[in-house]
Amino acid sequence: MGRPSRVLVVLALVGVLGGCSGGDGPEVLLPPAGVGFDYQIGGAYPAPEGVRAVSRDRSAKPAPGLYNICYVNAFQAQPDATGWWEEHHPDLLLRDGDGGLVVDRDWDEALLDISTPARRERLAEVVGEWIDGCADAGYQAVEADNLDSHLRSDGLLTAEDDLAFAGLLVDRAHADGLAMGQKNAAELASRGRALGFDFAVAEECGQYEECDVYADVYDDRVLDIEYTEAGLAAACDRWGDRLSVVLRDLDVVPAGRPGHLRRTC
Repeated sequence: MGRPSRVLVVLALVGVLGGCSGGDGPEVLLPPAGVGFDYQIGGAYPAPEGVRAVSRDRSAKPAPGLYNICYVNAFQAQPDATGWWEEHHPDLLLRDGDGGLVVDRDWDEALLDISTPARRERLAEVVGEWIDGCADAGYQAVEADNLDSHLRSDGLLTAEDDLAFAGLLVDRAHADGLAMGQKNAAELASRGRALGFDFAVAEECGQYEECDVYADVYDDRVLDIEYTEAGLAAACDRWGDRLSVVLRDLDVVPAGRPGHLRRTC
């Protein structure tokens, strides 16, 4: 039934979670600070006991009865999607002076070319359809990954490019009645909040001593994923009673499979 059924889910969650933000468009439901959280972008599985919010890839179904965040790789191409981009939108992939793809080597992800207003508008239509799909599926929020793509662009992109594109995506999400989460880029948190980001999804803010930046800007609405024991200890020691903190394996392997790791404070 699409969005009408989603409205009923949101109304039910308001009673459990609370935290709505309105404005001129549809109201969006914000994640409460310090909520039990699980990070499942590597594959969905039943939420562990105590979890009330979960982040899943946009290809997965939301978890019934929980606050669901839809993972969208908004600024870079998933490794298995590069061929699709090459076929359908080759001019929207960032290229160097020799015409080669500019790639995030850590994750083998080609960067999207958000260097001009025209390209940003076209990309916002592509990514915007994914955001619409998150809303239709019943998610309450979107996690827009790689706001810091300019740092991996070999100087071809700027923070202003990333923020300008982010603003288009925030507007799209809010028009769909979805909250929008800033993913990483602590140094851009204040500017991201001014754009309309509603909360933060931070990787290793305990490890890199960045949790305070996100917490101050987003009123403790911060979901932190740590990938090391030291990072978990640092996040829990200072922020365990205020933020949502979870330790996951780097490949975010689903429960029941070799390599899966999950702990909280």
